[in-house]
Amino acid sequence: MSTAAADTRWNVDPTHTVVEFAVRHMMISTVKGVFKKFHGTIYGDPSDPASLRLEGEVDAASVDTGVEDRDNHLRSPDFFDVENHPTITYRSRQVRPLGDGEVEIIGDLTIRGITREVPLKARIEGPGKDPWGNQRIAIEATARINREDFDLKWNAVLETGGVLVSKDVTINLHAEAVQQA
Repeated sequence: MSTAAADTRWNVDPTHTVVEFAVRHMMISTVKGVFKKFHGTIYGDPSDPASLRLEGEVDAASVDTGVEDRDNHLRSPDFFDVENHPTITYRSRQVRPLGDGEVEIIGDLTIRGITREVPLKARIEGPGKDPWGNQRIAIEATARINREDFDLKWNAVLETGGVLVSKDVTINLHAEAVQQA
C-alpha cells in the first residue's frame, strides 16, 4: 500500500449516515433512537482494512426517539447530562480483518466523560464512484454496551420484577463517507 493511500481521508456524509441505538423497555419491547447531529472521519485505504483509523463525534443533545419527553429525559443528568457532557466520541485503535469482508474495529467510546474500549463488528464496502465523480465507501457496524459502564444508571423497578430500561444497549452505525482531495 502506498503512503498516499494510507493518508487518504474520507469524511462521513451526514445525509447518508444513521447513528442508531436500541434498548429494551419494560423487558418486553425495544425502543430505538438516533442522533441527528454528528461528524466523522475515516483515514486509510479501504482495500487494506488494517490501515484504517476512524473518528466520530456525536452531539448528545441531538438524541431523537420520536418522543419529546423521553428525549428531554435522555438529555438530563439521569442519562447523557448534555449540559456537562455535550459530545459522545469514538476513536479506533485497531481494525482487524475477520474474513469474508468482516472486520473488528477496536476503539474507545466516551460517554459522560467515561471512556471504555468497545469493539465494533463491521463490514466495509467500496469504494464506488457516485454520479458526481466522488469516491465513496460505506461502513455498517454494530456493538453492544452496558450503559451502566458509562454512568447511565437511572432506572425504575417494575412491580412485576425486572426494570424499566435494560442495561444492554445495541449501537448500529450505517455510514457513508466521501474521499477528500
